[in-house]
Amino acid sequence: MGYTQLKNTIKTYHYAQNSLEEAVLTFIRERCEGLRFDKEKTAEEERTGKYLGTSIKEGQIPYNMQMDIDRLCLENAIDRFLKSGKKEDAFDVYFCYLEMFVGNYKHTRRMIELLSEFEANGSGLLMKHRDHYVHSVYVFILGLAIYQTNSIYRATYNKTYNLTDEHKAAHHYLQYWGMTSLFHDIGYPFELPFEQVASYFEVDGEQREKRPFVAYHALDSFVKIDKSMARQIAHMYGDKQEAIFETTDELFAYVLSQKLSETYLFSQEQMLRFLKEKPTQPNKFNHYMDHAYFSATVLFKKLFCEMGCPLHLEHIDALTAILMHNSLYKFCIAYYKNEKLNIPFEAQKHPLAYMLMLCDELQCWDRTAYGRNSKKELHPMGCEFVFENDVIKATYIFDNKQEAKIKAYEAKYEAWKVQKPQSDDKEVMALWKKQKPKLKAYSGMYEKNAQGVCDLQEDIESIVNLSKIKLDINMKLSEKTYTKNRSYLSDSNFINLYHFAVVLNGRWNVMDDWKKAKEENNEEAFIFDKKREKEFSEAFEKISLEYKLSNIGQAKAFASYLDKIDCFYTDKSVDFALVEQFSEEELMKMGIFEHQRWLQEHYYNCWTYGEPEKTQRDFLRQHRDMIPEFEISQGDVTEEVAQKNYERLDKGEQDKDTEPM
Repeated sequence: MGYTQLKNTIKTYHYAQNSLEEAVLTFIRERCEGLRFDKEKTAEEERTGKYLGTSIKEGQIPYNMQMDIDRLCLENAIDRFLKSGKKEDAFDVYFCYLEMFVGNYKHTRRMIELLSEFEANGSGLLMKHRDHYVHSVYVFILGLAIYQTNSIYRATYNKTYNLTDEHKAAHHYLQYWGMTSLFHDIGYPFELPFEQVASYFEVDGEQREKRPFVAYHALDSFVKIDKSMARQIAHMYGDKQEAIFETTDELFAYVLSQKLSETYLFSQEQMLRFLKEKPTQPNKFNHYMDHAYFSATVLFKKLFCEMGCPLHLEHIDALTAILMHNSLYKFCIAYYKNEKLNIPFEAQKHPLAYMLMLCDELQCWDRTAYGRNSKKELHPMGCEFVFENDVIKATYIFDNKQEAKIKAYEAKYEAWKVQKPQSDDKEVMALWKKQKPKLKAYSGMYEKNAQGVCDLQEDIESIVNLSKIKLDINMKLSEKTYTKNRSYLSDSNFINLYHFAVVLNGRWNVMDDWKKAKEENNEEAFIFDKKREKEFSEAFEKISLEYKLSNIGQAKAFASYLDKIDCFYTDKSVDFALVEQFSEEELMKMGIFEHQRWLQEHYYNCWTYGEPEKTQRDFLRQHRDMIPEFEISQGDVTEEVAQKNYERLDKGEQDKDTEPM
């Protein structure tokens, strides 16, 4: 069934059985059937005879049909991202989630776009740092795949939240796991300046105590919970006196002590002290700043204090899962490096925290290296997953062009093992261990203990309990393919992508004025008029997720079109001649590719060929510019086919593809 409100055929995927791709897309398509459906709105539609769903305009389609289309948009966004691994496609996944579960991307965009921009621009100053924006989307996808394929975890999660209906349980997990995973690293802009200072003094993990460090003070307003929110939270916990909190630190300390103190033997007071000291005294935590603390606190303040989103106990679970995923759990709760004290975390104690810690450790492939040392390290370029019989099999893939470096490391490591001292002297053994060769992250998968378990898996097993949810980690060398991460010279601030889409949509309502401004060579002033900017923004908010993504897709594709005519755009100063206008030939070439993108987008969104009345077009999902029996394989067509598809259009329709350029 999958999409019960869509009558047209949904595209078929051809991914390997039990793979990551198959698992996550099956979760969205089948297990999430009926996502965000509203029986009351359906009854109102039947009573009044008027649709309550939005397409390009309000009231064009049934409400539940819009919900199915929104879910299909999320499915397609995940599929695009899995094919590319690019931050521009990670943007789409974030956008879909926020529009579906938070309400409006406009109010939360700075929070997540800042992470991407700050990392890309500031992380080159660091000794060690890798991407966290794309990483978070991979973590999100991996967690959905594990829920889909692992009956043990699924049963644990559903039992924790008293969920009995398969589809409603999946809806619940998608919403709260999405919040946990996609926002777990948004606090990195607080950690990056701390690490920049350390890098300035060439501190790379050791002897940090001898160098200056950054700390954050004057946090009272940052952590304060206003009285109305405090009353709401107290009511959530049954109006208990001990559940009246003035700060997020107090709230988080209470929740963690309620869930974990019996097992890990800490008090609410101890946890509160840890949380207060995390940002203010990093010297007490091995001179490291914990971005997870800021991620959880920023998210609470943004969503529930500033935006006024409804707060539920599951949101608190998402926040405390984020809070624990980095150093708080490892070094303040479990002491995971201490074999005598450590108790690996069990899923039933906090299913969202368990999944985040597991997926955060597993997701170490296809991450852009920003730090000076990180760029020299060897990390996996991909990972093949097989989810079968409640076992997670992960095979990390390394570039075979690095084989010489790998063999050199392996030879050094084997020689180092042979030199193991036959001594009980702790200093001698410590010196020997310190000399162990490293080739991160390859060495973590190459080195194995007496049971044949690699260091990475052993480390994960010390964090989370894998006695029931089995894990099997391997690695292999493979030829690197550059098609997945194809990039273009075109570059600007990442946040401009949203503005670009808003203007692309807004221009349709002011075409005559736009053409007049163009004739008068006054386009730039026309676009940046404050009143018009507001009108464009309001118009964008009124269209459906499908049409918002269509404008974003066109904005993203512009870089590839320019590449095909040997141009690029940038907001940086470069020593190239500025192209002030395109030739007719260049415009037609870009128009051909834009129409092909439009065809593929509509095909993926379940549109077919037809010539209905314009008022029925969005309901029937038929368009006369589609092609009868149109089908594509992975979005690949020849330029010759794309040109023939474009030549079918009359001049007016062709102009729609070239004028925005």
